[in-house]
This record gives sequence, C-alpha cells and structure tokens, in this order.
Amino acid sequence: MEAAVANGPKKVDDKRNGGVIDGPTNPMVTPLLTDLYQFTMAYAYWKAGKHDERAVFDLYFRKNPFGGEYTIFAGLEDCIRFVAHFNFTEDEIAFVRATLPPSCEDSFFDYLRGLDCSDIEIYSISEGSVVFPKVPLLRVEGPVAVVQLLETPFVNLINYASLVATNAARHRFVAGKSKLLLEFGLRRAQGPDGGISASKYCYMGGFDATSNVAAGRLFGIPLRGTHSHAFVSSFLSPDEILEKSLCSCDGSTVCEDFVSWVQTWLSKLKRSKLLAGIFGETNQSELAAFMSYALAFPNNFLALVDTYDVVRSGIPNFCAVALALNDLGYKAQGIRLDSGDLAYLSCEARKFFHSIETEFGVPDFRRTSITASNDLNEETLDDLNKQGHEVDAFGIGTHLVTCYAQPALGVVFKLVEINNQPRIKLSEDVSKVSIPCKKRCYRLYGKEGYPLVDIMTGENEPSPKVGERILCRHPFNESKRAYVVPQKVEELLKCYWSGSSDRRREELPPIKEIRDRCIDQLDRMRTDHMRRLNPTPYKVSVSAKLYDFIHFLWLNEAPVGELQ
Repeated sequence: MEAAVANGPKKVDDKRNGGVIDGPTNPMVTPLLTDLYQFTMAYAYWKAGKHDERAVFDLYFRKNPFGGEYTIFAGLEDCIRFVAHFNFTEDEIAFVRATLPPSCEDSFFDYLRGLDCSDIEIYSISEGSVVFPKVPLLRVEGPVAVVQLLETPFVNLINYASLVATNAARHRFVAGKSKLLLEFGLRRAQGPDGGISASKYCYMGGFDATSNVAAGRLFGIPLRGTHSHAFVSSFLSPDEILEKSLCSCDGSTVCEDFVSWVQTWLSKLKRSKLLAGIFGETNQSELAAFMSYALAFPNNFLALVDTYDVVRSGIPNFCAVALALNDLGYKAQGIRLDSGDLAYLSCEARKFFHSIETEFGVPDFRRTSITASNDLNEETLDDLNKQGHEVDAFGIGTHLVTCYAQPALGVVFKLVEINNQPRIKLSEDVSKVSIPCKKRCYRLYGKEGYPLVDIMTGENEPSPKVGERILCRHPFNESKRAYVVPQKVEELLKCYWSGSSDRRREELPPIKEIRDRCIDQLDRMRTDHMRRLNPTPYKVSVSAKLYDFIHFLWLNEAPVGELQ
C-alpha cells in the first residue's frame, strides 16, 4: 500500500456503507497523537508474531463526573474520522524510526507503512446518549497491534468531549429549558483546540449558541455576541457620532437625526411618572456608544449596561435608544449584565421595562431580553434560581469550558478478549476490575417510560425480551440483585465502523441531531438521577450468566496465597 503524503482533512469514499467520511477536523489528530508505549508494544507484538491476533477492547469510564450520576457520551464522530484516514506518512515513519531504539528491525517500519483500519470494527453507543460507568462506550475489535495504536487517540478524543458535554448538560438542567444558554469560553479555554472542542460539545450538551466564530464556521453552531466594555468606554460624547441618519425598518422613511430623537426619548423617561426619581443625568459617553451601535445594527441592538451604573445610567440609556428604534419599526434585542448583583439588577431592569410598556404603550417592551454573564457556573445558576431573577439568557465561559469542577473524566481502554479467549484485569480496588469478554449491552425501560437499568450480557446470550423477567446482578457485589420485567429493550452498541466486513455501519448524524438526541434522552431520565444534590445512582448490571463467568475467571486468574 502506498503511504499518504499528508494526514490533512481528506475524504474517504465509503460507498458500501453509504457515504463519504471527512478527515479529522483538527490536523493534529494523526497516528502520532499517541503515547510512546503504544509503538513499543506494537513492535513487541510484531517481534513476537502476535500483531495480527484478533483482540477486543472496551472503552469506558469508572465514575460519573461532577458528583453526578450521569454522563453524556461525545467524541464518536472524531474517532470515526480518525480511523477512516488512519495511515502513516513517510515523515511520520521516519520519526518513529528515529524515536525507537536502533535495534528495531527495518521490516517493522514496512509493516507500519502498510497499516490502515480496514481490519478494525467499532461498535459504539450513539453519540449524545446518556451513559453510565462500566458500560462500554466503544467496543473496538481488530489486530491487537493496530487497536493498541488507536487507544490513546480514542481516549483523548472522548475524554474531554464527554466531560464538557456533560458539564453543559448539567448547566442546562439547572438553568431550565426556557433559558437561552450561550457559550462564551473561547478566551479562557485551554488553547485553540480546547476552545474549538468546547464550543462543539457545549452545543451538543444543550447550549444554544457560541461566541466562537471558528466553531460556528466548522460546525454550523449559531453565533451570538455584541460588544464589550471597551466599546462603551471608547466613546467620549455624542458629538463623535457623525452619521446620524437611520432609515426605518420598512424603508419608507428616514430619521435624519437619530441622536436627537434618542435624546428626546431620554428626556421623556426622566419626566415619566412611573420612573420618577430612579435616575437623573445618565453617562453621555455610554449613550453615545449605544447610539453608535444601534446605528450600525438597528435589528440587533443589545447593550452591555454595567460599564458605569446599571440602574442610573445603563438601563435608561438603553431604553431611550430602544424606544427611538421602536419608532422606526425596529425591535431592540435587550441588555447584558456582566457584574453586580445579577438577581437584583435583572429584577430592577424588568420593572423598568414594565413601566415603559405601561406608560408609553410600547407592546411587549416588558419582555425585552435580559442576558447575564460574569463567571457563572452551576452553583451560581442554582443560587439565582433560589433568589429569584428575571434573566432570560446566560453567557457562561470559564467554569464551563475548563470543566473547573473536575478536569478529567477518567476514560480507560481495556483488553477483554484475545483470540476468542476472555481476559480480565484484576485489582485490589474492585472499581478497577474489568468486565471480561465481548459483550452486548441493553437499556431496560419501565412502565412509565424511564430507563431502569443497563445490563451487559455475553455476546452469545439471548437478548432480553419485553415482558420477560430478567435477573440483573451487580458485577461484583453478590447481594445487589433485582428482577426486572422491561416494557422496552434498547440495544446500545451499534456498528459505526465495519472495516472490510460486510456489516453495514450506522451513519454519522449531523451535530443538531446529536444535540436533539442528548436533550431527548435527558428528558427521559428520572429527575432523582439528575438532581444536583444526592442524586440517585443509576443501576448498571450484568446477566446472571456473565456474573458467574466474571467470578470464575477472577478466581482462575488470581494467584492463591500460601501461609507460612
């Protein structure tokens, strides 16, 4: 096989499986994005003649993040794009040759030159699904040396993606379905790669839009953003505004002096009976900035109102501009609060908007949108809910994209079978004992439509059936067991990469469809599994037959001690 010249975002035409697979979005995702020991193991496998032995690995995690009881699975598409374009360039082979000890034989590098993923099969839970510890997210089958070379990239591509998607879903749960959630984390993310990934997977986890223009272009995520404090403070007075005319929304008339019209509205607000005494002279440089922005974007006017004083300047200045725009047929988008007591200030702003609608008869002005930002996280959203607030949208950055509360998910990749022989990894820490053999995984639903339990079975066991009484056992605790009579059975692992086999693979859905799946699955979970404080653990089990086999293999592999 002739090696590719570069690993860039090419396309693989997989006609048998129904379509073209794009290359990795990130050009750094190449076969060299791995740990050195994957190459040393690959050489040792090759040297021992074991490199083509058929192996099965499970990719899973051991504990849900953020003290919760659920996780959102993300990163599958990136893995499939990677395997679809897996090959070594001559430069990469030369680098590996220079890195490994000089005793490595030349024929090994010829072997690397011919590697691809045509002998690999990948079975996965659908991206965007709610998932739980111990249940395989991916089952990867193929020649052991090749599968080992996939380990580190797969763990890397899934670990952060699932972590930040889960973080986004948790923020969505606390904020509620009706609120607009905006991801503003690019400037605080861990580098460009962290920023791009965060925007993608926060959207997947339930956010509505991002400020990240590159992510908007790459993934079709809606973009949001207006101006900063710097824009407001860059103006000194309304005299700086030279072009003052503004055409009406329908194009029928032209307001020749929009600045004077705004000043007229500001005077009316000062004389208002309902607003009497709330404010006096507002900051004119702030007003100039608002007017200038409205002239530039009359259909998208949203003002940052906390540069000087929210109640005595920012809100009145915004309202004067918004009312002048209203006269010309435009509707202002709203305000953003980026500091201070967000609950109190949002309520004061809402009262102001109500008073204007009542006194001046401006339809729906009371519903003018209020956006809040300023280092928000799950806890502050929860506090705002308890205090009572009038915020319609939240802009969330640092705590969201950096996963400040927990920096890693802890995804692992374990050998469970080789040459049809089940394998187990033992540990004094029971949570680190792996569940051996090639498995099938199912989600069992109860009468009310909620998922009750996930169950793993051996590959050749009969599938659970609706209405059939099934014994579900904890993998390691013999006293934890329960019978379940499912009203619906869903098999979780589906083929997403079939290699050279005749098995048809699942199509990779667009990001909007993955996002919809995530939201739908979260809606179907019991609320006690979802709550922030003391959530109920979701049950993950194995069949009685698999339970017996796990413990048989455990006893067979564990050495027997001898007392002296």
